[in-house]
Amino acid sequence: MSIWTDLVGVPFSVSWIDAGGVPTCSLQAGRGEPVIFMHGTSGHLEAFTRNIAAHVEGGFECHAIDALGHGYTGKPAFPYEIPRYVEHLLAYMDACGLEWAHLVGESLGGWIAGWLASERPERVGKLELVAAGGTKANPAVMERLKTSTRRAVYTDDRELTRSRLHLLFHDPGKDVSEELVDVRHAIYHRPDFVAGIDNLLCLQEMETRRRNLMLPDRLASIRAETLVVWGTHNPFGGVPEAEAMAAAIPNSHLEIFPNCGHWPQHEHPERFNELSVRFLKGEM
Repeated sequence: MSIWTDLVGVPFSVSWIDAGGVPTCSLQAGRGEPVIFMHGTSGHLEAFTRNIAAHVEGGFECHAIDALGHGYTGKPAFPYEIPRYVEHLLAYMDACGLEWAHLVGESLGGWIAGWLASERPERVGKLELVAAGGTKANPAVMERLKTSTRRAVYTDDRELTRSRLHLLFHDPGKDVSEELVDVRHAIYHRPDFVAGIDNLLCLQEMETRRRNLMLPDRLASIRAETLVVWGTHNPFGGVPEAEAMAAAIPNSHLEIFPNCGHWPQHEHPERFNELSVRFLKGEM
């Protein structure tokens, strides 16, 4: 059983799109209103293999991308702060001829999506913030993410990669497959990834993070209809963080997933897909 088995029967392509001079790894499938899926810190587009088919069947044109400096996307030599990610995402949309798109962002991806929605509302349809980061600067959480990622990248030990993935799940034994470990281990040990790891982790440094935070006034400026999704066992932030985020965004809905960690879209794909498709189709 492969993570790519989830895409059997769905015509799709994986290619590199020139996004403002950055070769950007992109999975594309389906027709209809565009939806861009964006992963979290040190992640990659495989975070959404359990979600693409349901959204294609729901009538959407799906794009899952490796973010700036992540996965198999290019890794320019500068720190990846949120405005840089947003600039890259807009360049990707321009390269694909997308005047606007719905955005589904998990963790860092939600941070990027929320920032774009606050800055360029005309480019965003509906917004899904899935265990989104960027509203808090918790030193313990930042250190855990930074340390676990660096250990997995600098040491050629699959078990450290597995441990990094375990942080994402309430029930890692069920959801962290050998293939998911293999995919991430291979990415973590590419020379360009190793060389750029400090650029990728810059948001885990307090001074940098503070100037990139999505503060309440920025959240309040988001005009896109927004769905906030959160797990009861998210190790990077408790339910009150999600409640505060939803309360700050004017037109928002909050959905809490029980027995769920930091990857609701992967741990509970059936519930997530049904909810997401209904939300994007305006059926909530």
